[in-house]
Amino acid sequence: MKKIEAVIRHFKLDEVKQALVDAGITGITVSEVKGYGRQHGHKEMYRGTEYSVDFVPKTLIEVVVADDQLGAAIEAISTNARTGEVGDGKLTITDLFDAIRIRTSERGTLAL
Repeated sequence: MKKIEAVIRHFKLDEVKQALVDAGITGITVSEVKGYGRQHGHKEMYRGTEYSVDFVPKTLIEVVVADDQLGAAIEAISTNARTGEVGDGKLTITDLFDAIRIRTSERGTLAL
């Protein structure tokens, strides 16, 4: 099993979610987060005054998939989150040791 964490632009969430559903991925967790990468925030104008926004609002998607679904999940996220501009986000993938469904005590990929 693998856990995918994807930090994406908030307006791309619906496209990414639908692509994951189409790929057969049944569950995701979504959080609103703030951060910065290479762009180190950005500058904005408000009432004629320029100010710096250090942390950019983003959306964090967490998906746990069986090993055989990993490629489809990565493709769904990366293709549908891409705008081609700086700040599109990042995907990280980690190995999972186990998963347990609390209601039924199913373990491993059965718990997904």
